[in-house]
Amino acid sequence: MNKPLILVVEDDPSIRNLITTTLRLHEYRFLTAASGSGAILEASSHNPDVVLLDLGLPDMDGVEVIQRIRTWSNMPIIVISARSDDTDKIEALDAGADDYLTKPFSVEELLARLRVTQRRLALMQEQSSPIFVNGELTIDLPAGCAYLSGEPLHLTPMEYKLLCLLARNVGKVLTHTYITQKVWGHSDDSDIASLRVFMATLRKKLEQGPGAPQYIQTHIGVGYRMLRVE
Repeated sequence: MNKPLILVVEDDPSIRNLITTTLRLHEYRFLTAASGSGAILEASSHNPDVVLLDLGLPDMDGVEVIQRIRTWSNMPIIVISARSDDTDKIEALDAGADDYLTKPFSVEELLARLRVTQRRLALMQEQSSPIFVNGELTIDLPAGCAYLSGEPLHLTPMEYKLLCLLARNVGKVLTHTYITQKVWGHSDDSDIASLRVFMATLRKKLEQGPGAPQYIQTHIGVGYRMLRVE
């Protein structure tokens, strides 16, 4: 089975070479682009499985590249950028990025992010089933019920709605704004404060005790991600 095809969008030759060398050593297939326009052309021509995208491109901002790709494709996009402020991460994630890796980064971290994305791709292909399974968590979507280790989870309607949203995007970081707009239809400070309360109660019901697996990961100042549990 072929490894995923990775589109590497990076204008710095040294970083581009580091990434492509790493991909080659681990038998990934890859394409490269050094500009935003080149990235859009390669993405539309070759339909890669994953895009590794720098934000500081010479002809356009990487956020615009994300927005352009999102008009016609849901291909996973992992941003790799020297911009480390939460506002930059949120802008990229709200535009449609799936994950955010800050420079400088380790080769091991890059490979780990790709493995997470591969698992998400595999899960997306499996999700034609109305039953979502992740570790000991099961969501029966037609019945509107959720179970943990075979026992019913007693969730409020809002907790269930949040759980389903995270499950449909397992492995992807969802920003506070994205979640509140999807759940409440708008986003303001009070919505985000309410979201934190609902997520805290949902996590307590999912992660019962210190030895229990972690299903929901908090990205402080940014949002939340449902982790894939083996």
